[in-house]
Amino acid sequence: MPHLSRTGVSLDEGLLNEFDRLITKRGYKNRSEAFRDLIREALLSETVDLNRPVVGTLTLVYDHHVPNLSEKLTDAQHSAGAMVLAATHVHLDHHYCLEVIIMKGRSKEIQGIADRILALRGVELGKLVLTNSGKDLKGAKH
Repeated sequence: MPHLSRTGVSLDEGLLNEFDRLITKRGYKNRSEAFRDLIREALLSETVDLNRPVVGTLTLVYDHHVPNLSEKLTDAQHSAGAMVLAATHVHLDHHYCLEVIIMKGRSKEIQGIADRILALRGVELGKLVLTNSGKDLKGAKH
């Protein structure tokens, strides 16, 4: 287990009360765990700028009646090569589909693929979520 260091944080009482409400809602046992997760998330958000290895999921909802959209989505995934690990496709209703694309690679490349896919006409909603295996954040693993 890594060596733990203690630190203090000064917060406005109202902000602390809201934070306590949030961590209770999310099921944290204490503030320290919640702070550690916030720090990990903040550090992870820099991975795109630093172009580090990441894994990610791109979730999108699209209208499959838009001409050639299905082919364009398939082409985008094929052009990404080995970065695309898997994709899951679900029919939501007569018009809309949900697709989740699981990717692994350098953060800037993954972000670029996601940007190209999300910009396609007919893609209504989408979100890229990046993460890592935990190895990049020394001492940050649970």
